[in-house]
Amino acid sequence: MDCKGGGVRRPLVGGVTMKIAITSTGRTLESEIDQRFGRANFFLVIDTDTEDVQVIDNHQNLNVDHWTGIQAAETVVNKGVEVVIAGHCGPNAFMVLKEAAVKVVVGIQGTVGQVVEKFKKEQLEFTQSPDVPDHWG
Repeated sequence: MDCKGGGVRRPLVGGVTMKIAITSTGRTLESEIDQRFGRANFFLVIDTDTEDVQVIDNHQNLNVDHWTGIQAAETVVNKGVEVVIAGHCGPNAFMVLKEAAVKVVVGIQGTVGQVVEKFKKEQLEFTQSPDVPDHWG
């Protein structure tokens, strides 16, 4: 499995209303993307049609030694998200998301609001593999 981001990426299909989860350092659309998935401070779950935002506090995973990616992935899957957008995503989290048919976008920087706009304009691409190894971040 290629963990360095060399996997094939596919363009997003736009015009579809969906729930997306974005890793965030804070609770607002002005917050920066958190580069970590499993240990992200927050997940902002956004309905792309209504633009409703639900903040999920992920602080329970910040000091855990193992399985943070899996726990974080299960959290967003249970919220019914269809896409996860993060700075990076490791293999354990990626496996859980893939099994739940959640698409993943990695390599993202900027604010959550900027990323939502890029998503809506189809300027992001899905990845087919994790981009960092186990226990990164």
